[in-house]
Amino acid sequence: MTSILVTGGAGYIGSHTCKALRRAGFNPVTYDNLARGNAESVKWGPLEIGDLADGARFREVLAQLKPAAVVHFAAFAYVGESNLNPTLYYQNNFGGTLALLEAMREFDVAKIVFSSSCTVYGVPKLVPISEDAPYAPISPYGSTKMFCEQMLKDCAAAFPMSFIALRYFNAAGADPDGEIGECHVPETHAIPLLLEGAAGECQSFTMFGDDYPTADGTCVRDYVHVSDLADAHVKAVRALLDGAQSTVLNLGTGHGWSVRELVSSVREVTGCEVSVQVGPRRPGDPPVLIADASRARRQLGWQPRYGELNTLVRHAWAWRNGERSSWNRMKTRSVQSELPVLGAAL
Repeated sequence: MTSILVTGGAGYIGSHTCKALRRAGFNPVTYDNLARGNAESVKWGPLEIGDLADGARFREVLAQLKPAAVVHFAAFAYVGESNLNPTLYYQNNFGGTLALLEAMREFDVAKIVFSSSCTVYGVPKLVPISEDAPYAPISPYGSTKMFCEQMLKDCAAAFPMSFIALRYFNAAGADPDGEIGECHVPETHAIPLLLEGAAGECQSFTMFGDDYPTADGTCVRDYVHVSDLADAHVKAVRALLDGAQSTVLNLGTGHGWSVRELVSSVREVTGCEVSVQVGPRRPGDPPVLIADASRARRQLGWQPRYGELNTLVRHAWAWRNGERSSWNRMKTRSVQSELPVLGAAL
């Protein structure tokens, strides 16, 4: 069985990708320091505990595993936190990727799928957003993704290495089988926050601004199911192993939903009322972010399977309730983190 090393495989998207890799016949081996990942989410392959900054430990794993490729998720991903502590993000996200690439070169691992983000676009001038849109990040988090992409391009030009960088739009939902799902502390994603409101675990949900130039005045985002993201990573791994050239691809549905539409969907799916309040706009929030993912469809044959908003919400709600004991353990563990409490991301 071909082994794939998955850095950050104990995280939200990483764990779903490990499940997809296993189903596709690969052996996904997670390398994670568990600072923000959950060991309980590592169910489809071995877990190697370690940090990318620990060069000796990481090289030990590479030497033993001899992976055919790396899928690189390991990164901090809170935009607000990156604004408060940018050096943490440059050290972890950029420094960790640099250490990874140096070790990969040393051990002749020449294929990598990189977890990137639509935050590299900042506030786009044209929507839907294509991969040809210029870099314009407005947060240190987005900047780290931009610099990592540039480092990958430079390394691919200098060494026998190829990469596929996948720029996600808004990851959402949970495993349709109910085996894993989303649990962050602090939680910054809109759908889990709304589900907390539906479950009576928070007093109200805040919409940041209701006067945007959109149909209902609230921000519009492209929500893509986490299992569809996982499927794209499997297709990217296969493409690289088959000799595909390095590239950068958007992952999104090409459709946007407003914050008010999210609220309506959560109320419909859960049958529960959710209290909502309107707050001021947050600086730098674009009115609309929607992906042009046609290149991923052409180059990978990738097509989202779960394109309905109610489906995303239903899967997230089912996991939250069906695996409640697991969700509670993950939540309790994560609460011990010292992350600052941030506002709800859209």
